[in-house]
Amino acid sequence: MSTPELSSGRTTAIRSRQSLARRRWRRFRRNRRGYWSLVLFSLLFVTSLFAEVLSNDTPFLVVYHGKPYFPLLVEYPETVFGGDFETETDYRDPFFLAEMERTGGRVFFPPNRHSYNSINLEIDGPVPSPPTRVNFLGTDDRGRDVLARLLYGFRLSILFGFTLTAIGTVAGIAAGAIQGFFGGRTDLLFQRFIEIWGAMPELYLLIIFASIFQPSVLLLLILLSLFSWMGLSDYVRAEFLKGRNMEYVKAARALGVGNITIMYRHLLPNGMTPVITFLPFRVSASILALTSLDFLGLGVPPSTPSLGELLAQGKANIEAWWLSLSAFSVLILTLVLLIFIGEALRETFDPRKS
Repeated sequence: MSTPELSSGRTTAIRSRQSLARRRWRRFRRNRRGYWSLVLFSLLFVTSLFAEVLSNDTPFLVVYHGKPYFPLLVEYPETVFGGDFETETDYRDPFFLAEMERTGGRVFFPPNRHSYNSINLEIDGPVPSPPTRVNFLGTDDRGRDVLARLLYGFRLSILFGFTLTAIGTVAGIAAGAIQGFFGGRTDLLFQRFIEIWGAMPELYLLIIFASIFQPSVLLLLILLSLFSWMGLSDYVRAEFLKGRNMEYVKAARALGVGNITIMYRHLLPNGMTPVITFLPFRVSASILALTSLDFLGLGVPPSTPSLGELLAQGKANIEAWWLSLSAFSVLILTLVLLIFIGEALRETFDPRKS
């Protein structure tokens, strides 16, 4: 086949894939529940990325003597605002607020004047305290604002779920592709390894490592990534086993195309359907895993905002209904939206539905 014919065939294939993508997008939009779930989830996630601007005990702009300052980006000592100490300015200190009022300065605080780790020292009663005008969703057992911890904890959960899903997806695709494409002894050895690796007690390993190393998000991500790839590799393996004997693969081999090129350019695009349809469910499973481990005290450090940690506080303080209700509502809403998105994707990529 000549070079112009190859170029024309490649252009036709690209146009066909673009047309298929547009048809699938239109089919996805017709699923109103899945489409609006994606819109709402995207809106919530993008909003959480600006948590420091929405909920913080530090103003994002201070105008003092006509000069702008940006405390969210730069730490300013008290001496900058007429104080006597070189320590970082406490922007809720009465002295600072009085100085701003005396000099005509302006302070622009976020809508919620609490960070995830700031403690409200002006609470009259015991903590956890119920919702008030100062703390819209109340405080936890240390006097920290629940709304701020929910906002930061939601962002942490989503980013953790995305990262763990991405690592598990890449590793699962690579393992399944190697098994399915080469087959034979390679597939047999991989299957035996997966059986042995999958039989390891994941929870016990987490408990052991949590007692040896200092808990952190990175450590938890590494440990869960060691097991998160196995569920997806089986589906990719099946797709590659089915496609390795297709005519277009045999033709590519006859033309001298390398194995890596065949796997990446020919088999992988046709085997991505189960990968894409399972992505929202894998994200929700990752978020639920992080929440469960935090609830058991095996997840992130105690000071880190977490939905599981709020649920654990709600369990320890049954009378503080705002702790359990707020964390449970955010978690359920997140999982329901992801499930609706996953169901819409599964229907979109179903070859039996036009």
